[in-house]
Amino acid sequence: MDRRKSLRLLGTAAIAAQMPFATLARAQAQAATAPAASKKGVMLMNRIAPSVSQLYIANLDGSNERKLLLDGDFDYNASLSSNGEWLLFTSERRGDGQSDIYRARPDGTGVSPVVVDDSMDDAAALSPDGRLLAFVSTRNGYRANIWLKDLYSGRLTQLTGIGEVRGQDGKPDCYFRPAWSADGQWIAFSSDRNTEWTGHDQGQGWEHTQELAIYAIKPDGTGLRKIVGKPGYCLGSPKWSPDGKRIVFYEMTVEATWGARRPNYIGKAYSQIVSVDAATGGDRVEHTTGTDLKLQPQYLSDTEIGYLIKYGPNEGLAYTSGRAPVRQPFARAPSWTADGKSVIYEKVSFKPIRPLMKPLFSWDPDFEYRHIDVYPLMSRDGWIAFTDKQLGNSSLWIMRGDGSQRRKVFESSGQGLDEAKVRVGLAGAFQPCWSPDGQWLTFGLGYWFFERNTMAAALWRVRPDGSGAEQLTDGVVNAGFPSYSGDGKEIAYRVWGKEERGLRILNLETRRIRVLTNGQDNMPGWSPDGKRIVFTRKRDDSNYDIYTIRPDGSDLYRCTDHGSSDGHAVWAADGRILWSGSRHGFRDEAALYEQTFQQYGQIYVMDADGRNKRILTDSKWEDSMPLFVPSH
Repeated sequence: MDRRKSLRLLGTAAIAAQMPFATLARAQAQAATAPAASKKGVMLMNRIAPSVSQLYIANLDGSNERKLLLDGDFDYNASLSSNGEWLLFTSERRGDGQSDIYRARPDGTGVSPVVVDDSMDDAAALSPDGRLLAFVSTRNGYRANIWLKDLYSGRLTQLTGIGEVRGQDGKPDCYFRPAWSADGQWIAFSSDRNTEWTGHDQGQGWEHTQELAIYAIKPDGTGLRKIVGKPGYCLGSPKWSPDGKRIVFYEMTVEATWGARRPNYIGKAYSQIVSVDAATGGDRVEHTTGTDLKLQPQYLSDTEIGYLIKYGPNEGLAYTSGRAPVRQPFARAPSWTADGKSVIYEKVSFKPIRPLMKPLFSWDPDFEYRHIDVYPLMSRDGWIAFTDKQLGNSSLWIMRGDGSQRRKVFESSGQGLDEAKVRVGLAGAFQPCWSPDGQWLTFGLGYWFFERNTMAAALWRVRPDGSGAEQLTDGVVNAGFPSYSGDGKEIAYRVWGKEERGLRILNLETRRIRVLTNGQDNMPGWSPDGKRIVFTRKRDDSNYDIYTIRPDGSDLYRCTDHGSSDGHAVWAADGRILWSGSRHGFRDEAALYEQTFQQYGQIYVMDADGRNKRILTDSKWEDSMPLFVPSH
C-alpha cells in the first residue's frame, strides 16, 4: 500500500480523543510557527534522543578541528562525496524529530535540501559518479529500507523491502547503512531480515537486541546476495576497500547490542573490526582485539582502516595502522575524506536537556506536538501531572495544559531513598494518577526498572497543593503504576517481588486488596467508561503484549499478537488504546544509538478490541507516553 494512501486511513480524531489521526505525509514548517489557537490541540509526548548534534571536520591527528555548518544544531551522519564536491548529511532543521537529507559545499556553504519528506530519511551515500543517492527511508510502509534517488531526474527507487528483496512476514526486516563500491556496481548494507525478535538478557528483557548480516545489491535492484553473517552476532556498517576486493565491518554478539547503547556497560559490550573477501565472504581477518566498543570502520587505503571507539577511556578515533589514535569524547559517525587528509564527525550531547513543552515536529498540521517529561496524565479539569525524570529527580509536578502554573507537589529526595539511584532515575515518585474528582494524586514511591526485583516501593497519595501525603500500601512488595476507577473508589496497580507479581485492586474505603491477575503483568490503566483495565503482559514465550480485562477478573482479551514488544498502553478519551510498539523495527543499527532503551519505539493506536491498528509517529528516536490536550 502506498504510504500516503495508508496514512489517509487514519482519518481525523474528534476533539475528545487524546491523539491526532490526520494525514502524516505533508511537508510543513516547525509546529511553533503556527499559533496554537489555530490548531485542534496539542499532543504532548516524550522523546529520548540527544538534544545537540553538530558536525565537525579535523585533520587525521585531530588538529585544526572546526565546525562545518554554522547554522545547524542537529545535523548528523555526514560524508563528503568521493569527488570532494559535496557534503551530504542528515538534518532535523525542519523540526525536532524529522530527519531529512541535505547537501552543502565542503566549506559548509550552500546548504540545500536533497530528500525532504515526512518519512524518516537518513544515512545518505552518493555514488562515485555523483548521480545516484542511496539512503535509508521509512517511506512506503514505515520500515527502514534502502532507496535510490537519481539526482538528475529526481526519480525515486525502492531497492529493499519489496519483491524478492523482502524478509519473512512478522520478523525483523529492515535495511541500514548503504555503502557504494568504488566502481559503482554494488551497494553493501546491513540487515536484520529473517532474524528473530529477541530481548536482552537471553530473550528475557523488554528491550530488543539486534542481529545483523552484511548484504550487497546492484543499483538496479538485482543480484541480492548475503556476503557474510554469523548466527548470534551483529555485523554492521559495511564499507568497501578502495580496490573493491574487501568489505570491512564491526562485529559483536547480539547481546552486546543492548549494552552498546548503555554507557554503564563499558568493557562488557565490546566489538572487533573485521574484514572479508567481498566476492566470497571468506578470508576473514580480525583487525582489532580488546574490549573497546569499536564501530563504523572505513578504509583509508587498501591497508589502513579507521574506526570509532564509543564510550570508555579510549573514546575517539583509532586506526589499524601505526597512526596515533585521537581521543575525542562524544565524537560519533566518523567519515574520512577520499583525499586522506581529513575526517568528518558529529559531536552529540544530551545537554542542555530537551526542555518541557519544546515544539516537536508535527506529522499532523492540525495538531501542535510538544515534549513533556514522563508519565503525563490530565485531570478532568485540565491539570497535567508528570514525573520529572529527565528534567529533575523523579519528583511529581503539575501544570496547566499550556505549561503555565507549573509547580512541584511531591519531592522525591528526603524520603529515605538511595539518593544516588534517585539522581539516575532508578528511584523516586513515578506515574502520578489523578483521582476523578481531582482532589488526589496517587503514585508509586520507591525503586523502579531493574531495581524492582529486590527493592521496595509503595503506593502513596498527595493533595495537588502538596499537603496530606500518605502511604497506601505497606511497601513489603514493590507496588506502583496506579490507575483510578471511574468512581474514584478503587485503584488498580501492579506488584512485583520474588514471591508475588501481577495486578491488584485496592479499595480505598475498606483498604482491602484483591488479586486481579498473577504473573508478569504491568502498567494497568482503567478505561474511561470504567468497564475494562488495559495492561502489558509478558507471556510465557517472553513476548510482551497488550491485554484488557474486566475489573472482576473476567473476560481476559489479548489486543496485540505481534512478535515484537508491545506495551506501555494508555487509554484515549474516546476509548481507543495508545501504546508504544516496535513492529516496524529499528530505524538504524542498534549499537549506534545513544543512551536509550527502546530507540525503535513508535506511538501506535488501535480500537479497544485490537482492530484498526495505526502507527502515529515516524521519527528515528524513541517516542512514547502520548497525551492529547484539546485547544478548548
